[in-house]
Amino acid sequence: MNSASVVIVGGGVLGASVAYHLARRGWKDLLVLDRVSAPGGGSTSRSTGGFRAQYSTDINVRLSLLSRGKLRDFHHEIGADPGYQPVGYLWLADKWEEMEFLRNALRVQQAAGLEEAREVRAEGIPEINPHVSTDGLLGGAFCPTDGFIRPMQILQGYLDGAQRLGVSVEWGEEIRELEIGPGGRICRVITGRKEVACQAVVNAAGAWAAPLAAMAGVDLPVTPLKRQVAVTHPFGGLPADMPMTLFLGDGFHLRVRDGRVLLLRPDLPQSEDPYDTSVEPVWVESVVRTARARVPTLRETWMDLPSCWAGLYEMSPDRHALLGAAPECENLYLINGSSGHGVMHAPALGQLLSEIISDGRATTLDVAPLRPSRFAEGDANPLPALL
Repeated sequence: MNSASVVIVGGGVLGASVAYHLARRGWKDLLVLDRVSAPGGGSTSRSTGGFRAQYSTDINVRLSLLSRGKLRDFHHEIGADPGYQPVGYLWLADKWEEMEFLRNALRVQQAAGLEEAREVRAEGIPEINPHVSTDGLLGGAFCPTDGFIRPMQILQGYLDGAQRLGVSVEWGEEIRELEIGPGGRICRVITGRKEVACQAVVNAAGAWAAPLAAMAGVDLPVTPLKRQVAVTHPFGGLPADMPMTLFLGDGFHLRVRDGRVLLLRPDLPQSEDPYDTSVEPVWVESVVRTARARVPTLRETWMDLPSCWAGLYEMSPDRHALLGAAPECENLYLINGSSGHGVMHAPALGQLLSEIISDGRATTLDVAPLRPSRFAEGDANPLPALL
């Protein structure tokens, strides 16, 4: 294509969702460009596939509820299985201030419509996850409709759906320049192999969003942050339907996927390269010690080091997405900074951005808390306790 109505930069799950939802609204000549050689070459394939609506801010709860509805209808609408399994999220606390945080978050969640989320007393934890040591735990929170999804199945579903509606998707196209025309608007996208005239550009570049925005003179406050995943050898000691179990204090959490246990804990990476995705052996050793102390059954497991991986979150200053037109460039649309929630919120964010591009505003949800101008206005969202 030498011209397009909208060029979507980034063929991950967020870009694919935007492309599909724009095409469904009748947009023609849509083009998705990605620098990787095939679907899943970026962060989408490195997601652990958690899905939750247990957030501490109203906007994130509502994004999850919108996404959850779309995931339940995904097979009917898209013709693909998103892998949604409502096995629950169990949050655990060993300090009273953590319990108070969970209680405050529950009030936000229930006010936003997540009525099934509930507090759990310490004695009730074994009923939900009998494999966790309850030593020192005060209680927690549980939502049975949270659970798991399959990121690559969602991505492929949106890509296939978009292409059936006429969207062009091209891989191996790295953006070299966003040419600015009259009025400070982007008029052309230039890659290493082609030039594409366009009416608008969507920045769905994930952890690489800020350098892309800078090509249009936009200072985008989104930075990459490595998150590592330790993987056991095949292990049958924990059930496949065990809820995602998270310790609020240090963020350690675990789940079972495809017969293996995934262990995670957010720690500052050791590398000075912000785009480094190597796995750090010291981190693996540390998270395994934590796992065996908190889930005694895991003392019988061993790590499969070649199967461990790391991926990049796209972090915003308040850990909430930026959604809408960039204030400095009115035809550059942002869907960035989801801060680890991009896959689970992709169905909602793609629909909402398609409404903004088509109608000038989102109509399904009030997305004012996600407006890109909020940081300059001094109106950032409250930081969550966990990333």
